[in-house]
Amino acid sequence: MDGPGPAVRLVGTHAKTADPANFEPRVWSSQRLPTVSQLEIVGNHDQADGIELEGTMQATISGVLIRRCRYGVHLVKRNRNVLVADSHIYDGRGPAVGVFFDRVNLHQTIITGCHISYCRHAGVKVSGGEVRNLQITGCDIEYNHDPANPDSADVWIDAREGTVREGTIASNTIQAKGSPRGANVRIEGAPRDDSAGAGLWAITGNILQDKQKNVWLRHCRGVTVTGNSFASAFERSLVLEHCRHVVIGSNTFDHNPDYTGPRADGIRVVRSAGINLQNLIVEGSRAGGPDEGGAIEVVDSSEVLILGCQVLDPEFRGIDIRNCRNTKVSECTIVDRRTSPTMREPVRVVGGDKPPAPG
Repeated sequence: MDGPGPAVRLVGTHAKTADPANFEPRVWSSQRLPTVSQLEIVGNHDQADGIELEGTMQATISGVLIRRCRYGVHLVKRNRNVLVADSHIYDGRGPAVGVFFDRVNLHQTIITGCHISYCRHAGVKVSGGEVRNLQITGCDIEYNHDPANPDSADVWIDAREGTVREGTIASNTIQAKGSPRGANVRIEGAPRDDSAGAGLWAITGNILQDKQKNVWLRHCRGVTVTGNSFASAFERSLVLEHCRHVVIGSNTFDHNPDYTGPRADGIRVVRSAGINLQNLIVEGSRAGGPDEGGAIEVVDSSEVLILGCQVLDPEFRGIDIRNCRNTKVSECTIVDRRTSPTMREPVRVVGGDKPPAPG
């Protein structure tokens, strides 16, 4: 693609939902299932894109290699029932995005079995719009980072303008390198009192490592993070800000002793409510400092349960709770087993009368 814009553009006329009653006859007769497969697209222009979808029903991209493009797969305006499978989106041009949901109205999307890597802004990004039923599964999404610019992510769900709900990120390897405000997975909604702009997400069975933050949730509601392996976060493994009703269960927060680097790891919960942390192993966290903070840090929050966790060899504290109410720590093992221990307190509780409202 030697010029600006998409090398392949698929345009349909479907402007309603996926309910069978909402289709015009011409969609089923000549527009359904537009397919791109067994094709390589190489961008030779700074504004070159790979494939653009608009107004499509059941668009399917399979077995495609897209490289050196600004946007690999670009979804605009309105689409329904999109499938991106078994494809390689690699080495994007400039501040690239591998799969870009660009203020689109789109329900029912599956991204599966893909390699999405070296796109400097984001591997998969949802920006605004109305998105429902997004499944990202069985993919290798890595090295989507930009050391020269703030804000990048392997998977970035940005619902600060719009709503993005009902999604799954499962069975992926998601890793990168350090970059300013970088994250493996970043989900954020608008600053609403009910934190409901981004929610109903499941993050399950992934490998998440080597970024400033492994998972960063802001203004989210109804999220489960279970069965994942976290490793080597340079700021925090998991950060919850202004969230409601989040379950963090049965994850490991660890580091491979063979890997070196300025990791901090650990969990930070801020101005959130209805948070459940249980059955976690947090090992060797360097989070916090001499005066405050620790491997698990909960600040200005309420209705938080920390149950059955093992916090091993923290640098400063196991659990640090500041200005919280209705918060319980139970059945946890917090121990510094090192030859020269540095842990100052297993559990510290400060304040707690009237924390600010989580919204």
